Amino acid sequence: MTTYKSLALRGVAAGGIAGVASALVQLLVTEIPIRAALAVEEARAPAGEEAGHSHGGEELVSRGAQVVGGMLGVVIVGIAVGLVFATAYALSKRWFTGSTPFSRSFAFGAAVFGAVALLPWLKYPANPPAVGDPETVNYRTALYLGVVAAGLVIVWAASWLAERLHAQSQPVRVTAVLLAVAAAVAVVLLAFPAPPDTIPADMPVNVLWQFRLSSLAQLATLYVGIGVVFGLLIDPATRKAKVAVA
Repeated sequence: MTTYKSLALRGVAAGGIAGVASALVQLLVTEIPIRAALAVEEARAPAGEEAGHSHGGEELVSRGAQVVGGMLGVVIVGIAVGLVFATAYALSKRWFTGSTPFSRSFAFGAAVFGAVALLPWLKYPANPPAVGDPETVNYRTALYLGVVAAGLVIVWAASWLAERLHAQSQPVRVTAVLLAVAAAVAVVLLAFPAPPDTIPADMPVNVLWQFRLSSLAQLATLYVGIGVVFGLLIDPATRKAKVAVA
């Protein structure tokens, strides 16, 4: 029988691998629009200084150090998420009866991505530097976390509904769950208020959307990547466990 310790170790490994992949996406893809947005922000500096709003002093941490620190942070977050993922996977086996360990892990990773990344992105897409009023950061954070919480509730409710409909045929069960999820997502998108900040006129549209899409791709690499790698790691272990029992 596969133990929780073995699942946790594989979760940590999957989180580390997916975290490295996500950090590489950040370096090679997301960093490009970030630098473009920083250039826009720097172009505003003379006007701000003339108005008496200069912050003064030089940059305390170089951009290179910020990039390395950000990448390291992504890997650490990936490891932590991988551990939580393994724990949730162990507790949710009853939701995916009849599925292979890999398909179960992949579906779980995709569900997590939809709840904590895609749904918030649809309502409050990420903005690059030079976009957003610092005075609204707490309000924006609260709204974002509220959508994340709603997304997790939707995932839980979908799994609960699928479990209650286990006696129905698969097409009926899948259709009912998808319709319920679509309705719940629509309610969330309509119920939460619009983003509080406007996009500055000097922010190029292509930079804005390149950042938003690359940020979403980075999150997809992390969450879906954990589901894929964890599934690849746990599937052979599960087969070996079955052979040992037999």
